[in-house]
Amino acid sequence: MRRILRRVTQTVFFRGIVNRTITRTNVVDPAAYGVKGTCVVVANHSSHLDAPLVMSGVPHYISRDLATGVAADYFFTAWHKKLFTQLIFNAFPVDRRGEGANKGLSKKLLAAGVPLLIFPEGTRSKTGKMAPFKVGAASLALAVQVPVVPVALIGAHEAMPRGTSWPRRGRPPVVVAVGAPLRARGNENAYSFNERIEAAVRALYAANRHRIQD
Repeated sequence: MRRILRRVTQTVFFRGIVNRTITRTNVVDPAAYGVKGTCVVVANHSSHLDAPLVMSGVPHYISRDLATGVAADYFFTAWHKKLFTQLIFNAFPVDRRGEGANKGLSKKLLAAGVPLLIFPEGTRSKTGKMAPFKVGAASLALAVQVPVVPVALIGAHEAMPRGTSWPRRGRPPVVVAVGAPLRARGNENAYSFNERIEAAVRALYAANRHRIQD
């Protein structure tokens, strides 16, 4: 019942609000359609548009149960924020300091078969430029042995930068570029895997930037 309610609410929110305020282009690597089980989706982060963009851009069998890791100290401090993020984004709290009662929740969700959306930069960019990725998402995927699906969001910062509460007028263009899934190699450690994940997101960003400049 809760899944049905979430899907109905997401449809209303994405189609009724997000899709009417921006012009979205989805670019999906065919290999991403081969991800049938649990995975970790990672993306650059510069706007409150990012989570809905990812959820409406990745293949359906990933997005239908995709849970979004959100900052516990921002989205879980008031009941209305908590209710909204849980209902729309299937959100779960992440302590940005890596402490508290929620520690280990991400691994439990993955082990239970729930795909996760994580923003490895840790916070929204103030300038739109990508910050170095923290190693957490790579460590998590490595520990549970699931693939990572890289996503580059292009134009989200320009459409709705940090500090604003609504997208800019004129339905600004945004590109959601979904790449081929990545898996850890043999004895590869989390730091090396994280470097490859970040490089994949940056490469997707560079390869698709022209789509909002043409």
